[in-house]
Amino acid sequence: MTNFEVEKRETLSRDEAATRLRRIANLLSGSDEEVEFERGEMKFKLEVPEQVDWKVELEIGEDENELEIELKW
Repeated sequence: MTNFEVEKRETLSRDEAATRLRRIANLLSGSDEEVEFERGEMKFKLEVPEQVDWKVELEIGEDENELEIELKW
């Protein structure tokens, strides 16, 4: 199997981050099995099954905190 990965890091306001999370939630809760993501000029369509594996990880450090949300299928 060929692996393909797209990663983008940027600084957002809390409101912008919440808006993006809501967009992802809306895509996942739609009736279509296919979910479409766009990154610049690239478009990706993925089939997402009814059941996904969900992982939430919280790391609290002295200088930085991290909340990681992962979906796998």
